[in-house]
Amino acid sequence: MKESIVLYPAMGRGHLVPMVELAKFITTHHNATISATLLLPSPPNRSTLHYISTVTAAAPSITFHQLSHSNHNILGTLQSFPTKPKAFIFDFFNHSAAATAASLNIPTFYYFPNAASCVALFLYLPTIHQNSIKNGYSYVDMLSSIPGLPPLSPEDMPSPISDRRSQSYESFITMSLHMRNTNGIIINTFENLEPKAIMALKNSACVPESSETSPPVFCVGPLISTTKGSDPVDDDGGRECLSWLNSQPSRSVVFLSFGSYGRFSKVQMREIAVALERCGKRFLWVVRDPMGSEVVNLEALLPKGFLERTKDKGMVIKNWVPQVEVLSHDSVGGFVTHCGWNSVMEAVTFGVPMVAWPLYAEQNLNKVVIVEEMKVALPLKEDEGGFVRASELEERVNELMESETGRGKEVRERVLAARNGGAAALAGGGSSRVALDGLVRLWKQKGSC
Repeated sequence: MKESIVLYPAMGRGHLVPMVELAKFITTHHNATISATLLLPSPPNRSTLHYISTVTAAAPSITFHQLSHSNHNILGTLQSFPTKPKAFIFDFFNHSAAATAASLNIPTFYYFPNAASCVALFLYLPTIHQNSIKNGYSYVDMLSSIPGLPPLSPEDMPSPISDRRSQSYESFITMSLHMRNTNGIIINTFENLEPKAIMALKNSACVPESSETSPPVFCVGPLISTTKGSDPVDDDGGRECLSWLNSQPSRSVVFLSFGSYGRFSKVQMREIAVALERCGKRFLWVVRDPMGSEVVNLEALLPKGFLERTKDKGMVIKNWVPQVEVLSHDSVGGFVTHCGWNSVMEAVTFGVPMVAWPLYAEQNLNKVVIVEEMKVALPLKEDEGGFVRASELEERVNELMESETGRGKEVRERVLAARNGGAAALAGGGSSRVALDGLVRLWKQKGSC
């Protein structure tokens, strides 16, 4: 009989898909002994239902269970298994559910679809809080000396913890303290991509208090969505853009996409359009309505005549494209991204260099990491208020796509090396496969709780 594990993603496709990919990674390599159940925190919409059915058909060792927003419901679900699950793996946003699993003596594991650098910051956060608020140390000085990270400024901090008087900040402090007592932390990254942050996590440098040690860390990435056909079939824009890419020269197209929630003002979109027209590069640009409407009026949002003038060089798509298929396409040679970690992992997996344009959440931190530590992206200079001028974007795109010396060349070379490192990590004997096997051994040990 297979042993079971339970995974609990946070709401939203950006958290569900990485958790599914983790489940697939586990069951693919330990299919004979482990089955996985994912708890759905909210009723799925049409797109998510289609995705779930596709996953279920392709991976019979993975099942889905709908539950309501209550730990009591989670308790009942965990108790309903024929045998006690070997592990309860939860998205860090669901950390309050850990106590429920622990009450049943089920080992608990945080899963971060984030950078190891972000995990290091979260784990070190109680130390920053204690020293800067209670012991009078300089907050700015504390941010410049976080183990495993380059020096940060207050502006680099993830938005939920940027205001230290907020309820979300208090919630993250609580989560960080709970992290220190979990059975393990699973991260979607790989060892030679973030060696400094991972070493700091493994050496307990992020928990400097002498009485505490860090929980074991398992880096299992790069995990990206590999479920073909997992979106509804009425994606005319997706088919159109892939057909267009097929007709473009190798590594000639710059791809601009900013995540499900990435939206710009009309003024900023027009500045992007000016930059693309001036630089003359082939481009594929995903545009969303500034007000969140599913109806996108390109003629009203973009400069007059832009679409006609650039029709031989570029394509503008409304709302959505199949990003993994785009980034894996031979025609794509650069990526202007919001620095969401899923997007970063996809770009690294396919060796696509980036221009970093963070917008929200932990993306400012990711920008620092991918620009300064990994050196797989170029930074954009922003005016006050986060506005990026056309001249700045034009220069960075040209630098990324065509410079034969300096940063552009270095970024292109570094991302290809990262691509090879990611493939090696996932191969037999690679660091991510070794980490996975160690994780499974931990689950199988008697008394691992």
